[in-house]
Amino acid sequence: MNPSCTFHPPWWARGGDFQTIWAPFFARSGPVDFRREIWGTPDGDQVAVDWVDASADAPVLILFHGLASSSRGHYARSLAAGLRQRGWVGCFINFRGCGGIDNLLPRGYHAGDSVEIHWMLERTAALFPRRARYAVGVSLGGNALLKYLGEAGDAARKNLERAAAVCAPIDLVATAEYLQSSHLRFYNQYFLQKMKSSVRRYKARYPDMADWPRVFSAKSVYDFDEYFTAPVHGFSGARHLWEEGSAAPLLSHINVPTLLLNSADDPIVPINSLRNVQISPAVTRCITEQGGHVGFIDGAFPGHLRWLPNTLLDYFERKSIP
Repeated sequence: MNPSCTFHPPWWARGGDFQTIWAPFFARSGPVDFRREIWGTPDGDQVAVDWVDASADAPVLILFHGLASSSRGHYARSLAAGLRQRGWVGCFINFRGCGGIDNLLPRGYHAGDSVEIHWMLERTAALFPRRARYAVGVSLGGNALLKYLGEAGDAARKNLERAAAVCAPIDLVATAEYLQSSHLRFYNQYFLQKMKSSVRRYKARYPDMADWPRVFSAKSVYDFDEYFTAPVHGFSGARHLWEEGSAAPLLSHINVPTLLLNSADDPIVPINSLRNVQISPAVTRCITEQGGHVGFIDGAFPGHLRWLPNTLLDYFERKSIP
């Protein structure tokens, strides 16, 4: 299938920055009514899983969220509304320390943690062995999902029928360096403050977990990853983390049908890092001209977020993409 990636925002919602910033705060995304479970991890930690329930034979969609987000992100709420409309089950998995609960071990999550994706998908497959299962990864979660799919190859077919990655930073080095640009200072500081806030609870519990003065004096995402994310997860530094964690080199090994959806005006993920990446025949590349970073606002003011869930679910149902 060669989809026509045509997303046309309304006149009042044009531009990647506007789409990116407006969507999480003002666009209509639908009500949220999740059922929560707590899953134990293979190493003795815990994560929160939020469910959209449906009938006993309904397809299952697993969602992996983005950096400093959760199952309550604007895209998650709009996707939940889309699932309810079609009668599908939603399994929205929060990474460690996200979703309003503390994890139990001195570690967090990162964009290349495909091992985490693996056990989560294995557990979901064990819960629903006879149902069609699909996965969506958004931004950071998209890169982690793609990395798993590339590493697993044919073996991923036992866990998923199809997958999709939305605005995934598949070249983490290029994305991180892009965020250091002076014209993107707002996004760099936004993510940095969210990341600092998310790890403050670790400081009292695990005083030796990181070099806390350096973590909290970080001036950039690079600094934060250099002094927290990388050493906590066994990497020698930020660049080592980004190089090892990038999904781009593995896209040619993916065998599960996968939609790679990005927008050309994404102000966070540089589009040039995506255009010439080698992909397997199983991957469908879809680059819209507009949409921002997980924005895709449509409709009359103040806008709604139905385009993205409809596009994803149509792909999973093997319908043409608008």
